[in-house]
Amino acid sequence: MNKFSKLKSIPSYLSLQNIDTDMIIPKQFLKTIKRTGLGKSLFYEMRYDENGKLLEDFILNKEPYKNSKILIAGKNFGCGSSREHAPWALSDFGIKCVISSSFADIFYNNCFKNGILPIKINEQIILELSEYSKRKEEIGIDLEKQEISFGNKISKFELDSFKKKCLIEGLDDIDLSMKKINQIDNFERVLTSEKPWILRNE
Repeated sequence: MNKFSKLKSIPSYLSLQNIDTDMIIPKQFLKTIKRTGLGKSLFYEMRYDENGKLLEDFILNKEPYKNSKILIAGKNFGCGSSREHAPWALSDFGIKCVISSSFADIFYNNCFKNGILPIKINEQIILELSEYSKRKEEIGIDLEKQEISFGNKISKFELDSFKKKCLIEGLDDIDLSMKKINQIDNFERVLTSEKPWILRNE
């Protein structure tokens, strides 16, 4: 997983509330177990017409928003089913940070496992940031300082220290397990010695 430190981008603003994971990546695209290739199907039913043609008026199909790394969204973003394909699709499209006043818990936690920073911020700041999107002006994210910078303003955001560490160091669940590989090996040796009747699966 790529390390996260600082980020600057013109943000995309999707004001809809209660965007669920099926809207983020519809069920017909869940057959893959790869984390890549889903970006083209992100928000599929909002980005394409019934013939599979891009809808020019959808924000992520427009310049400069098609290259946005920051998505500002309405409240309760990522609700619905717990599919991890949702952050996979966002990441593959290029979204590295999602800002909203609230997230569904499972989606929020899945973001950290896939290198995406979800920021919870109050509605007033959301409205201020949306103006930067409309004006096509960059905003900045500093994960270490836990700050959003826009114009001459800075807004702090709260974040769990462990989740912050994982993003900064680029650690997913597998990486965290591998950091404890010596303890795991030692546990298995002790278990085998004390309980030799327990056979390992070869």
